[in-house]
Amino acid sequence: MDTAKRFPKIAVGGVLLAAGVAWGQAPAAPNLEFEVASVKAAQPIQAQLASGKMHVGMKVDGARVDIGSMSLADLIPMAFKVKQYQVSGPAWMSADMLSAQRFDIMAKMPEGATAKQVPEMLQALLIDRFKLTFHRENREHAIYALVVAKGGPKLKESVPEPDAPGDANSKPASDASSKDDAKKGISIPTGDGSQTRITQDGKGGMVVQGGAGGQGGTMRVTPGPDGVHMEASKMTMAGLVEALTRFVDRPVLDMTELKGDYQIVLDLSMSDILRVARATGALPPGALPGVPAGVSAADAASDPSSSSVFATVQKLGLKLEPRKEPIETIVVDRLEKAPTEN
Repeated sequence: MDTAKRFPKIAVGGVLLAAGVAWGQAPAAPNLEFEVASVKAAQPIQAQLASGKMHVGMKVDGARVDIGSMSLADLIPMAFKVKQYQVSGPAWMSADMLSAQRFDIMAKMPEGATAKQVPEMLQALLIDRFKLTFHRENREHAIYALVVAKGGPKLKESVPEPDAPGDANSKPASDASSKDDAKKGISIPTGDGSQTRITQDGKGGMVVQGGAGGQGGTMRVTPGPDGVHMEASKMTMAGLVEALTRFVDRPVLDMTELKGDYQIVLDLSMSDILRVARATGALPPGALPGVPAGVSAADAASDPSSSSVFATVQKLGLKLEPRKEPIETIVVDRLEKAPTEN
């Protein structure tokens, strides 16, 4: 069968989206709280993928805040404006992407509040409804430092792009065009309030448009010789380290001091894609090319003998160096699995 036809569009799409307090003591709630908030169990991700109607991420419209299908492992980093690896909590928080309990939150901000204050209000919600208690501490963490290799970076500056369909500055689409767009792909609100749109390009590939992860341009994802070929038209180093962290065994921190927007090309092997699938539990048996129906993603990815990530980073004139660094960590002392009633 043609590799392009077998390209796992849904699977790869999934692989791609205060001071410290005394131990165990409930921290003081933030001063700012939602005026009203409803927390309900979300529809399972599998059902959303099957229907093509994704309600994932955060959208702020005036005083209205809509947070869709986010687990506590997603909500806590958002509330404290940290990365997921900066949160240490109970083992059940690290459930895989498909089995984790997810929640839909509908809330109204008080008069005068802004979208930038949503994390503070979300902290208050977690403390009140999920009985969160926590403390902060610096913990030594094994990381990869992204640095410039000898010979300097081999990066191309990004070029201006026309506004993507659905851009905030574009005209509203008609009902007919909206229906056509719905057939072509899906739009997913991201944690920073922007939209990420995923569509098919008609050539066995996938196009991702949006501003998530420090990437404000277009990313085209196509089958590669032994995995996936990714071309980003506009990506910052912050976006790059976020993308790389998903494919290696420790966080990646930017130490390049490069401040621009760049055209980034990454070639990732199928073994690296499967390794991510094993970590997230996101793929059913036989979901990817080259993996027989009787072999699970975990079995196929059980031998991490090599990684294409290091080689593809070197082609950019960059390097991943293993180091240990102290990182501020939010340590969860107590957290309920379910919220109190609305």
